[in-house]
Amino acid sequence: MTEADQKFIDRFAASDRDALGDWLLARRPALSAYIERRLGMALRCKIEAEDLVQEVNADAIRSAAEIDFSKRDPFGWLCQIAERRIIDAHRRFFGSQKRSAGRERSMDAGVDSQGGGLVDLLVASMTTASQAFSRDQRQIRLLAALESLPEDQRTALRLRYLEGLPSKEIAQRLEKTDGAIRVMLTRSLAKLQELLEE
Repeated sequence: MTEADQKFIDRFAASDRDALGDWLLARRPALSAYIERRLGMALRCKIEAEDLVQEVNADAIRSAAEIDFSKRDPFGWLCQIAERRIIDAHRRFFGSQKRSAGRERSMDAGVDSQGGGLVDLLVASMTTASQAFSRDQRQIRLLAALESLPEDQRTALRLRYLEGLPSKEIAQRLEKTDGAIRVMLTRSLAKLQELLEE
């Protein structure tokens, strides 16, 4: 936690009305950088990062009174709000036109006979709210299958199919070769398909 965060917590606890506004202004560059990193190329074409910063700040102002900052990292809380906003934006712009698996790779066979490619289901699952009851059975099974994969495979899948990054950029982020990432993505999707068929 930064010194600025601690000062904010102290001021906020003392009911300083300007504490939240001052802190949000001070943390704006860091929040903007976080959103830029998380936005993904597909969303970047649809929405400006600064628009999301504004929405996150508005959400923070509305909900700050309910948060006990003595038990919570303020910037982590802000990043969680940003993550929700990014997911909402993804649903808004791509919810009815999930990324076509055929454009990405040949593994676009349906998960089951009811249709819906594995990659489309993967995108839907990774951008659906966390309440399990709101998901259909296939998404619940897919999330369980995802949890069985190693962390680097889950990260690679998220970066490729949720954020739309090319394999070269994923390779740089995960400090692997482009070829290794392509193999990892292929094997990860194959493993998910196998787990879902079980």
